[in-house]
Amino acid sequence: MTGVIYARYSSDNQREESIEGQLRENRAFAEKNGIDIIETYIDRAYSAKTDNRPEFQRMIRESAKKKYDVVIVWKLDRFSRNRYDSAKYKAILKKNNIRVVSATEAISQGAEGIILESVLEGMAEYYSADLAEKVLRGMTENALKCKYNGSTVPLGYRIDADGHYQLDPVTAPIAREIFTRYAQGETSTEIVEDMNARGLRTGRGVLFNKNTLRNMLNNSNYIGVYHYKDVVIPGGVPAIISEDIFERCKGKLVSNKRTAARNKARERYILTTKLFCGECKSMMVGECGVKKERTYRYYKCASAKRHECDLKPVRKDLIEDFVIGKAISSISDKETVDALITHIMAAVNEENVMIPVLEKQLADVQKSIENIVRAMEEGVYSRSTKAKLEELERQEDELKEKIQYEQHSGPGLTEDKIRFILDKYVHMDLKVQKNRERIVDGLVGSVLLFDDGKVIVTLNFRDEPIVSTLDEIIAVSNIRSDIQGVGSPQRKRRCNAPAFSL
Repeated sequence: MTGVIYARYSSDNQREESIEGQLRENRAFAEKNGIDIIETYIDRAYSAKTDNRPEFQRMIRESAKKKYDVVIVWKLDRFSRNRYDSAKYKAILKKNNIRVVSATEAISQGAEGIILESVLEGMAEYYSADLAEKVLRGMTENALKCKYNGSTVPLGYRIDADGHYQLDPVTAPIAREIFTRYAQGETSTEIVEDMNARGLRTGRGVLFNKNTLRNMLNNSNYIGVYHYKDVVIPGGVPAIISEDIFERCKGKLVSNKRTAARNKARERYILTTKLFCGECKSMMVGECGVKKERTYRYYKCASAKRHECDLKPVRKDLIEDFVIGKAISSISDKETVDALITHIMAAVNEENVMIPVLEKQLADVQKSIENIVRAMEEGVYSRSTKAKLEELERQEDELKEKIQYEQHSGPGLTEDKIRFILDKYVHMDLKVQKNRERIVDGLVGSVLLFDDGKVIVTLNFRDEPIVSTLDEIIAVSNIRSDIQGVGSPQRKRRCNAPAFSL
């Protein structure tokens, strides 16, 4: 007789030794029963609850060639833990005059053997279902204690010996930097390119891309919220950023989903995600209307659109010119600029946070190299092993070069460079729409508008907000119009406006 061996271990028992033990006993069974083994099929870390196993499926396909008579498994649960799949694939093998035999379970070929085989398969399926319930129960208990339950650890965190999330002193500053830069107006493309150029990696140890960045910016772990399936516990994880920064990032993410539409629009509402109603704290969104055959554009409280707030709309050009003017005048003030430069230089001269991050990555890579070399010394070798080792060695060389560069490179910013950058903002041509957007994205934190006409502008580089009123704005404005600065025309129409809508 000729036969093949099918061996498998699952995710609940991931030990290479289990494969070696199965092969040893299966070969001993084959030798004892005069069966010549012509092929071995092995699935590593695949559960038998599903038939989605590559080597198993290859074995079933190749059974059509009828080159062997039996499939030897260590136990029947190696073949399948699902009675339907077991019956289905055994029927396929039987059609090809092939039967499945267990090396460790004595099952006769008579009627009593059929009953015994059914009982064993039922017990295997029961064990699988019972194990799944126990695992789920254990993971739920972990979740209620805010413990780690597997999956990828977010960038900026580590898991302590008790299974709880703790801040990683090496990568937490990187996570905080990403959120802060995005909240201050940098695009996801700029952040991703910078992170990758600096040799940084995500929590999974791979390069950054827009998807990983978006998932990170949406992850409420960073404001201290633990979540696993239906378990959500505020304060269950150490927070890396404030809720204000997190909400600003979420607002920008929602707004940026409409980037394509905004690029096609005739008019841009650049204060979207920055301008809020001071009464109900809702975001103010772009609207347009027509009066005397003229189109007027303005910002309106999103709750007022649903008739839940009484705040009057405000003219788009009026409020945008005011906010941009205040931002420009603030960075033209010598005292403010000197304080800002002092703050920036203090941050620049702090210890380089890149070096610990790169050193940690280098240590992980070197540990992986040691594990592969140790496995090769013990006889485990394949083309994929060699390719993986070469890739790790390439990463090791790159990380060493980056560490050396960071150790010998001084701060990239000087006081003169900062003054030059701020001076470029001051002298931007404000008739160019892109320049107006850069000022708002880079300098403006938030704008609050109240029903009594009060306006509060918070700038990213000032501790104290700027407080003014719409009456003062209108009084000093050069804008001349036949409608008031506050309030909207009676007749509205749809317009091609890149407004954030709820």
